[in-house]
Amino acid sequence: MGRPAAAPVTGLAARFVRLNIGLFLYGFTMAMLVESTLGLDPWDVFHEGVTHHVDLTFGQVVIVVGAILLLLWIPLRQKPGVGTVLNVAVIGLAADFGIAVIDRPDELWLRIVLLVAGVVGNGFAGALYIGAALGPGPRDGLWLGLVRRTGHSVRMWRTIIEVTVLVIGFALGGTVGVGTVLYALTIGPLVQLFLRWTQVEVPERVSDASR
Repeated sequence: MGRPAAAPVTGLAARFVRLNIGLFLYGFTMAMLVESTLGLDPWDVFHEGVTHHVDLTFGQVVIVVGAILLLLWIPLRQKPGVGTVLNVAVIGLAADFGIAVIDRPDELWLRIVLLVAGVVGNGFAGALYIGAALGPGPRDGLWLGLVRRTGHSVRMWRTIIEVTVLVIGFALGGTVGVGTVLYALTIGPLVQLFLRWTQVEVPERVSDASR
């Protein structure tokens, strides 16, 4: 498919607002997936697994892992943007907020609704903050840096990293289920779809962050 059309957003302030809305929604929709108990994306399987072994909340683990990953950017010579730094803090805080305010439903159909809404909302939120083009998240920046340093494909490095964190997270007790499969199959197409309306006029940065 062709490159998504740029959204009619002008000025750094507008991009900054869009970034923060996207980051907050991203964390909140992560909480929706957690509360559905039907499966998480690979990184969140890892985050949840870690919570079973440390005295930290889910969101706090997200923040700590993000900060550690930023340290791994140094040997990769990957440069963070303002969006990268905000990503570390805002998503984790929003995830904890969502977990605190969302009641975990007992009925299966409500959990399915929560799961589907969380996946779609996560795709939209990801497109918002990626489309702002103010820096990739610490997890995305890791595989971007590896791609640039090694010359190997995005698909290879992203697969290696996400399979690794999924396996470790599952071993630690993270939730793997139908939601994990649904997320893996749909999140890429959803982000690409929503980028048509959220991308700004910096295509070289957006395409890097969204691959």
